[in-house]
Amino acid sequence: MKKTFTTKEIINKGLLAGAVVLSLSVIGFIALLAERELIKGWFSLGHIFLVASPFAFAYVTTRDMEYEGNAKPLQTGFIIGAVASIPLIVLSFLAVAIDIRQFLSNVSPALIELLTFGQTPVLGSILLLLLFGIIGVFAASFNIIPENIRHPLVNALVWTLGIATFSEILLSRVRSLLGRGLVKVIFSGKSLNPIFAIVFFAAVFGFTIWWDKRGDSFKEKLENLAPAKRKQLSQGQSILLMLVILFLPLILGSYLTEVANNVGIYILMGLGLNIVVGFAGLLDLGYVAFFAIGAYVMGVLTSEGALGLDAGFSFWTALPISVIVATLFGIVLGIPVLGMRGDYLAIVTLGFGEIIRVVAVSDLFKDTLGGAQGILQIPKPEFFGIELVQPGELYYVVLAGVLLAVFIATRLRDSRLGRQWMALREDEDVAEAMGMNLVSTKLMAFATGAAFSGLSGAIFASKLTSIFPHSFNLLISINVLSLIIVGGVGSIPGVFVGALVLVGLPELLREFAEYRLLIYGVLLIVMMLVKPEGLLPDQRKKRELKSEAELDWAEK
Repeated sequence: MKKTFTTKEIINKGLLAGAVVLSLSVIGFIALLAERELIKGWFSLGHIFLVASPFAFAYVTTRDMEYEGNAKPLQTGFIIGAVASIPLIVLSFLAVAIDIRQFLSNVSPALIELLTFGQTPVLGSILLLLLFGIIGVFAASFNIIPENIRHPLVNALVWTLGIATFSEILLSRVRSLLGRGLVKVIFSGKSLNPIFAIVFFAAVFGFTIWWDKRGDSFKEKLENLAPAKRKQLSQGQSILLMLVILFLPLILGSYLTEVANNVGIYILMGLGLNIVVGFAGLLDLGYVAFFAIGAYVMGVLTSEGALGLDAGFSFWTALPISVIVATLFGIVLGIPVLGMRGDYLAIVTLGFGEIIRVVAVSDLFKDTLGGAQGILQIPKPEFFGIELVQPGELYYVVLAGVLLAVFIATRLRDSRLGRQWMALREDEDVAEAMGMNLVSTKLMAFATGAAFSGLSGAIFASKLTSIFPHSFNLLISINVLSLIIVGGVGSIPGVFVGALVLVGLPELLREFAEYRLLIYGVLLIVMMLVKPEGLLPDQRKKRELKSEAELDWAEK
């Protein structure tokens, strides 16, 4: 709904944007990100986050404002951007006047140089004010320019900045796959070559314009194909996707394959928790307990150290036992909480998770579980006598687990049991009044979710060859729950997207790991405000959270 903003409200929004970027600066976030240069000699990741706040505030404000003509939103954008620079300008002058680092240790000379562009405080402040003002105008212009220009522009910016952000990783893969000659064309040092960045931006921009004009006719031709041809095309796409998945380790290399394995383990846990939380609506904060149980059972049965049973169990024979034991514990947890819901259920499951962790770390079962020392010498999986040691070999074990979990989760979602879970999620009392057995339905949800978590824990233990109690803390449960929320509660494809965003991206940006939880928190807040249904939501959940008008606008 459009509304009119007063000058005071516009200035307040600018000050709020400035407060956000000031906070990011004084905690050292901006200066740390500035170490990763995106386009050689132009700007770094720190510059992107420096201007992100005024850009966002200017864009949202001018999008929601009522105006006549184009001058008003551009003027508003400039004011918001210029005002947002004031707290940073004050910080720059304070850093020169006094020893501010005794109060704010992260206000380093590198940060002040970034804020003043290496100039004197006066000249640097003028440049910063103008830059923020221009950024505000640029953000406001997105609400004015036609859609046929805005969409290609956004697409080109996102792709160019995305490639630049991961240029250091892409550099090694391009060098390995395509040779050093192409590396010199694309990269300059560890960042993008400016000329390549311009050419790439223009290419994406042009291609998007072409696709926007011709894409609809291309889709119509596909829709008008004969059923037999359409089936052949679908089968061809499926075969191509399968080939890409099978040969992905050859494309990614060892490091990125290891990242893919970590993402896969979280996908396995996410698919299980998605059944409990997304399908059945049972908030489980102790989900890590089943992950730990699966890992410890695998460790005890297969370890070649002092804690192993020495009963001749291999990875493949111990795997089903790990899953079964985790499933039984899922039922054990489910029985006492059958009458609980909401916050009470969350607290009880949280307590269960902490009990398992404390038992694992205590001396009570030290002779079996190893206490704080954990379990060592867990063998890697073997396949026809070949030990799967390399990340590229373990990838197929994780992939098999994920594919099995996706198959089971999909079939359960579309089954009678899946519909019972969703009825339970919507209204437990109504579901019971309709004759549904709540006891068996809830226990099946807990047992199935625990089985998936136990499977991921068993693979995790064999992958690392050692497990320790600190690997199974509450944060694991929070991470898995977060990836479900970000991807879309109740959405199976959303689990993949959430795991890539919350597990894959931090692994690729490991040098910023100390701010990982900060980014988690901000992302969750933004998701709840802007896209509460998730990045790739379940359609039924999306309709619950969005009005008809919003759905129509999103489809357009």
